[in-house]
Amino acid sequence: MIEVVLDASALLAYLREEPGSDRVDEVLAGAVITSVNWAEVVQKSLSAGVEVEGLRQDLQALGLVVEPFSAGDADTAARLWAQTQRLGLSLADRACLSLGLRLNLPVITCDRAWAELPLPLPIVLLR
Repeated sequence: MIEVVLDASALLAYLREEPGSDRVDEVLAGAVITSVNWAEVVQKSLSAGVEVEGLRQDLQALGLVVEPFSAGDADTAARLWAQTQRLGLSLADRACLSLGLRLNLPVITCDRAWAELPLPLPIVLLR
């Protein structure tokens, strides 16, 4: 059962064994990430020289779900721009938040600025 949405920063912290990775490990079996954020994880991993072949399948075997970015999510992400531009949130950040809003689930991130967002969903900071 899906219980939490992961931001790319949270999944990257897990993969890099950074502070907070243990918290992601605890929820990974019930976690979902939007395909936009998954693309960010793969891109940042590749830019760091990490081999990504089979990574998605390995994480999915642990329970992670990669959710397609829908047209409705795109509409929500676009509408979130006005509320988030002062904090500098990217399209990928807003894609993550839109999935959290759609599924009515808490979002886990490493981005402290998200704690200031006036949104009707819990934001969990890893560090």
